[in-house]
Amino acid sequence: MTDHTLPPRSPLGAAAHLLWSKEKVWLFSAALLAVLFVFVPAQGATSAAFAAQNLLNVAPFLVLSIGIAAYAGATGADGLIARAFTGSPLLMIGIAAAAGGLSPFCSCGVIPLIAALLAMGVPLSAVMAFWLASPVMDPSMFVLTTGVLGFEFAVAKTMTAVGLGIFGGVAVHLIARAGGLSDPLREGVGNGGCGASKVRTVQPVVWKFWRERERVTKFWREGLKTTLFLAKWLTLAFLLESLMLAWLPAELVASALGGTGLAPIGIATLVGVPAYLNGYAALPLVGGLMEQGMAPGAGLAFLVAGGVSSLPAAVAVWALVKRQVFLLYLALALSGSFVSGLLFQVWLMV
Repeated sequence: MTDHTLPPRSPLGAAAHLLWSKEKVWLFSAALLAVLFVFVPAQGATSAAFAAQNLLNVAPFLVLSIGIAAYAGATGADGLIARAFTGSPLLMIGIAAAAGGLSPFCSCGVIPLIAALLAMGVPLSAVMAFWLASPVMDPSMFVLTTGVLGFEFAVAKTMTAVGLGIFGGVAVHLIARAGGLSDPLREGVGNGGCGASKVRTVQPVVWKFWRERERVTKFWREGLKTTLFLAKWLTLAFLLESLMLAWLPAELVASALGGTGLAPIGIATLVGVPAYLNGYAALPLVGGLMEQGMAPGAGLAFLVAGGVSSLPAAVAVWALVKRQVFLLYLALALSGSFVSGLLFQVWLMV
């Protein structure tokens, strides 16, 4: 009988294989920076500084959400959070969408919270409602939008945030009722989507978890694991974003988004999805484009699509959930952004 077993790897080869399989995202980011520093040194320095600065900017949101998730897991309070999302699915979707529209989380900062909620067994419909609504609007964004684009635009963006959340939540709920999306998380993320046991089995909550060594260990282990997971994907996303901003002419974006009608709204939606712009930095750009003749509906579609599924958020979502959930997430972001821009434009014309 022929022996089909593979020859044993050398210790060095095994170590290299393990390093690549575990840290390939870090290695790819390092390789990308190395290529830039060799062939385009100035851009390499710019991209490295850009990624570092954006990681610092998003760090407070990441620390807060990771800390909350780790605390909930260490104390056992994640079961209480999960059970808070039980009951009427439509009511939970509405509450999650409203909470998302008022929360201060950006499209990247909301990722660890989403991972924790899904791992706790919270229904994907409610999570998706919060996920879609959260990056679009928050209190400080409302104030700045009012100052740059006007109160009417700020109200429309707020209503869009809640409406998009409800739209996405209901769509996911209907798909789930038909038997789909039962296990949204990728393997190795959270507990693989089996956290529904936390809802079914009531466990005592130990709020002062630091008195038990095992719970303290769990707190630091889960916090570090989530931090490293998000840091590697966001680093890559910010590096890619820096290249897009450097090599995608702003004049091209302005010319494509100018004009009126359905086409600019559609183009603004498509451009907004991959073209990450910080929500605060995007407002002056949209204000300038509107002064040049861009329809307000196209401006709203661009801001919503960019906020919900910007490049860093999309990369993090891809790493977090399975492919079908990721594609559904993009489809909801695209369609919801386009419809919101269209409705806003029609409303202004009435």
